[in-house]
Amino acid sequence: MNPVQAAAARFEHKAYLEVVRGGADLPDKRIPLRFNPTELQLAKQNTFAEVPIPGLVAPPIQYVRGASEKLSFEALVDTSDTLEDVRRTYVDAIRGLMNVDRELHAPPVVRLVWNGPWDTPGQGRAHHEFVGVVESLNVTYTLFSAEGVPLRAKLSIALKEWTTVEDQVERFPTSSPDVEKAYVVRRNDTLSRIAEQAYGDPRQWRRIARANDLDEPGRLQAGTVLILPRVS
Repeated sequence: MNPVQAAAARFEHKAYLEVVRGGADLPDKRIPLRFNPTELQLAKQNTFAEVPIPGLVAPPIQYVRGASEKLSFEALVDTSDTLEDVRRTYVDAIRGLMNVDRELHAPPVVRLVWNGPWDTPGQGRAHHEFVGVVESLNVTYTLFSAEGVPLRAKLSIALKEWTTVEDQVERFPTSSPDVEKAYVVRRNDTLSRIAEQAYGDPRQWRRIARANDLDEPGRLQAGTVLILPRVS
């Protein structure tokens, strides 16, 4: 049993980080934290553009896009009871979550799981989680052994939300034909199918083709972003 697994066994009811996508080269997919975070900060932003209409004191604004939610928290990890190097037991494993995964060509996707400070009636202690990628990690060592081995560290961790386009479309469907929208082409999509979904009329595919200057509307590349013009 390596140091990370031993720590997980001792603190099985505490918060932990767990790899949910990628991480094939990581020795441990679940990394425990010694304590549940006492504070969690969530930040979410939207981007709006001003519509430049001459003569208006306050121009109208138009929604452009959202931004990934960000979760920031501090965690205290400590090995003063065992005198093990806190880097081997905790810090190095968490730092490894920022390395590029060889299959994803990006850092692995993780989830933070923690128990709330309150009990849910009939269900015991509340359970929460956040799925994202590690955006930043700051480590401050605050306790050392007589030999200079670090035994305690304060970790400032920021996770950026991770979700797929398909999940977002399913969770937040937007089908109003009187609002201009962006659409990400998926595999096997056709303009007529996109028009049926957006306008309820597959014959509106020509409108999409004109708005995007498509020379070959019958050949769509997955991942292409199309503008779906509004229908007056």
